[in-house]
Amino acid sequence: MLPTILDLSSLHAAYQSGLTPLDLVETVIARRTASNDPAIFITPTPDKDLRAAARDLMARAPEPNSLPLWGVPFAVKDNIDVEGLPTTAGCPAYAYNPGTDSTVVARLKAAGAIVIGKTNLDQFATGLNGTRSPHGAPRSVFNRDYISGGSSSGSAVAVASGLASFALGTDTAGSGRVPAAFNNLVGIKPTPGLLPNTGVVPACRSVDCVTIFAVTVGDGVAVRKVAEGFDIADAFSRHARPISLPGTGLRIGVLEGAEREFFGDTGVERLYDQAIQSVKALGATIVPFDYGPFREAAALLYEGPWVAERLAAVEGFLATNAADFDPAVRTIIEGAKGKTAVDAFNGRYKLEELRRKTDAEWQKADILLLPTAPTTYTVAEMQADPIVLNGRLGRYTNFVNLLDCAAIAVPAGFESESHLPAGVTLIAPAFADDALATLADALHRAAASGMGVDRDRHIPPQCAFVPSDDGSVPIVVVGAHLSGMPLNHQLTAPGGRLLKTCRTAQDYRLFALPGTVPPKPGLIRDPGFKGPGLEVEVWLMPPDAFGHFVQNIPDPLGIGKVTLDDGSAVSGFLCEAHAVRGAEDITHIGGWRTYLRSPK
Repeated sequence: MLPTILDLSSLHAAYQSGLTPLDLVETVIARRTASNDPAIFITPTPDKDLRAAARDLMARAPEPNSLPLWGVPFAVKDNIDVEGLPTTAGCPAYAYNPGTDSTVVARLKAAGAIVIGKTNLDQFATGLNGTRSPHGAPRSVFNRDYISGGSSSGSAVAVASGLASFALGTDTAGSGRVPAAFNNLVGIKPTPGLLPNTGVVPACRSVDCVTIFAVTVGDGVAVRKVAEGFDIADAFSRHARPISLPGTGLRIGVLEGAEREFFGDTGVERLYDQAIQSVKALGATIVPFDYGPFREAAALLYEGPWVAERLAAVEGFLATNAADFDPAVRTIIEGAKGKTAVDAFNGRYKLEELRRKTDAEWQKADILLLPTAPTTYTVAEMQADPIVLNGRLGRYTNFVNLLDCAAIAVPAGFESESHLPAGVTLIAPAFADDALATLADALHRAAASGMGVDRDRHIPPQCAFVPSDDGSVPIVVVGAHLSGMPLNHQLTAPGGRLLKTCRTAQDYRLFALPGTVPPKPGLIRDPGFKGPGLEVEVWLMPPDAFGHFVQNIPDPLGIGKVTLDDGSAVSGFLCEAHAVRGAEDITHIGGWRTYLRSPK
């Protein structure tokens, strides 16, 4: 029997014990039907389509857990495209039917995950509270009188209530973190550009981030690693450049004095102080810092010219469909109409001035530890004062994307009087995503708050984030060793694990090698050739298994350096040039998996 909370470890064990993806979707269908919150989904995946997706997965990859996310159910915020389901951004009149999946959804599906539906949101991802939707307001899983947080409201509630193992949200001002705090979840807010926004309805295009809600840090990071990677179709996509943080003597910046603001919520303040003591007990050094310049930068997102980006995203639709907007959303977006190009440049200048000031504060601390939200409100309170109260929720979140930071929000425990959860967020400079994860995982465990709606659930040891700098050897695979392919077991059996899905540089060609069993492709480099780049996977192999694996590679294949689309060179499968003479050139198809699915 499946537990209430569908963490990856429990689901993996259940599949090993005989559960099938078809069994899993029947459980999801039953739970979805029994849910007491009708506002979670805008468009649930139809039951018949869920069953069909499970059968397709079992046909494509029949071995349990043979893909990184084999049979894992996930929900998608309804401003992110899923082929076959409408995208509405919380506005029925805006709805369209996407012809393809967004890039992140396509990568997650390829890894075996199953979409269970499109979730509710604050309209056009404008809000942090979850009440600005014509489809109703999803509620906190702990008290229906209270807000779920937004704008990724339905995504958080779907995970916290046990309908999905993880969910995709988006985050411009805090929408991937505030709902996590209000529902006892982890919110992975990557470095801007790390996850591509191709197929995402923009809010503020220059700072939008796709985010992940999960019940543990380990789960969230595992999903992030599948979804991330440079995408040339997204003008703001970036090549990852991971940075490290000190292994010992870590300095954690915390709030002191006048910059502490909880709007009278002493319960949240106590939980914040407990989190400070927890990181101190974990060996970190606590240092005060000046939050002032960060707070000033945060104010620019709604009070400065960046609000004009929200207008840019929907300007044509607003001109013809103003009556279809939520009143609060319309008020915010129409506030951009008076902004000028001069305002935009002055805002940029102000942000850069503040960035210099925050640089001085980063000299004091390696990581900032902040409350995710300073307080919470009932749905009735929020609807009575939607602009002011929503603004309070973003006090400690709005600056993060403007200042190009990575963040992970984790539960901090429950208030003793309200019995509602609160959260804290660890924040660090760009590309510190993995470096943040170890401390975030330890801090979540120290809170002993359970996972989602299950307050008493202990986090399994297997759910811990595993750093990738443990001596494992990366290897690029392009054909029969890909996830779900016939030879993938040669990677998984000795303990290999998927690091990421990405593409090669443009100067590679792919050929279908004749007479190979199982069928295999040949990858060769052709300097000067400008192709699409080919889909590959990077796996991490235990060092003692890598040598044995390489020794068993048959001719005409071998191991050489493969240059990836981020410019890095990683050992991987290459083919001897003579073997591709007369072979079918399938480079234009973009990858071996796509080739096998194409009409022969």
